[in-house]
Amino acid sequence: MKITDRKAEIVAVSARLFKEKGYSAVTMRDIAQAMDIKAASLYNHIQSKQEILVLIIIEIAEEFTSVMNEIVNSNLSTLEKIEKVIQLHIKITLRNSDALACLNNDWMHLTDDQLSYFIKMREDYEQNFRKIIQEGIQNGQLKKSNQEVMVYAILSSLRTMYLWHSKSKGLDEKTLLKSFTSLYFKGLEN
Repeated sequence: MKITDRKAEIVAVSARLFKEKGYSAVTMRDIAQAMDIKAASLYNHIQSKQEILVLIIIEIAEEFTSVMNEIVNSNLSTLEKIEKVIQLHIKITLRNSDALACLNNDWMHLTDDQLSYFIKMREDYEQNFRKIIQEGIQNGQLKKSNQEVMVYAILSSLRTMYLWHSKSKGLDEKTLLKSFTSLYFKGLEN
């Protein structure tokens, strides 16, 4: 589905509103008002609030999935793979924290096939990260520790970066990557 500039603007404004108020609290009228247009005009570009939610969440989930598949299938070392995963989360957070907040907070409002598709992508993503951690433990690059705790500790902090990154002054992509990798690797590396 090709997204027009106007549709992209609607999606961006909606993501911001969903982040601020939550998906359930936002109406098409709220979106139109934020864009300074009539609510009826939105329907020239978008069918429903649900379509907006799908566009926001599925696009980012597919990006995470695609890049994770590249990382897990690469010939990089375990630590390099983890660094690439960290970098992926940082890039998406810095580029579109509103949409990331929507992905984290509003995914359960997806319906039917889109919800199943999203859940499958999320499960596959976590499983791929689990493979990276397991590989690192087996090859001695990571400390022997509870694999599930490692997976969820790292992913939880990366997934919620959008909550605090805008409040932190001077934390650009390079600084964040260096700080996260240093923090994780000093605690994980053998």
